[in-house]
Amino acid sequence: MFKISIYDMVKSGVHFGHQTRYWNPKMKKFIFGIKNKIHIINLEKTLLMINKAMNELIKITSYNGKILFIGTKFIAYKAIKVYAENCNQFYVNHRWLGGMLTNWKTVKNSILKLNNLEIQLQNGILDKLTKKESLLYKNKLIKLKKSLDGIKNMENLPDAIFVIDSNYEKIAIKEANQLGIKVFSIVDTNSDPRGIDYIIPGNDDSIYAIKFYLNNITLAINEGIAIYRSFHLNM
Repeated sequence: MFKISIYDMVKSGVHFGHQTRYWNPKMKKFIFGIKNKIHIINLEKTLLMINKAMNELIKITSYNGKILFIGTKFIAYKAIKVYAENCNQFYVNHRWLGGMLTNWKTVKNSILKLNNLEIQLQNGILDKLTKKESLLYKNKLIKLKKSLDGIKNMENLPDAIFVIDSNYEKIAIKEANQLGIKVFSIVDTNSDPRGIDYIIPGNDDSIYAIKFYLNNITLAINEGIAIYRSFHLNM
């Protein structure tokens, strides 16, 4: 099992919440105190809760469950892609399109369209188009890739979502709740923890903290995948 220490979390700035005037009272039980008008998160609780979340992710992926990483805000979008790909999972790192989960059939049609456009591109379609048509084609492809590239190989709805900022991604969380999909999320002091199955109280605005979460979550997922593969190899 993985060893996460409070020292590691402090080093990554996980304990820094938001300014006290922006707090959500529902996060009170996860707050240790106040320093320079900033809420300080109780890292003992964070440690317990991230370990609980990681254990559940190991369990899900050990049964070949799939996780959708969601982080569309500027500070998180690059890291989300890198870490999701490191554990062969799916991701949305640009704007969340309403209905991405609840209107999955329509989204699957858009994914099919994206895949067809990419096949056409590989087959040299641009050579057969006028300059104007070529530009329209490229713009259409770029737009679809931006929204769907991280889920283009996702055949079904995910078993769980992992969210970096619950406040920023509230639409995605609401959709997951409607469908009974498990929600794992980093929850800062300005956010509402309701609707989240596995709350990880922590700073969601620092790239160091974000990479800390993603690194540990990825380790857990990869352990679950290894268990799944080991079991099936020995059958």
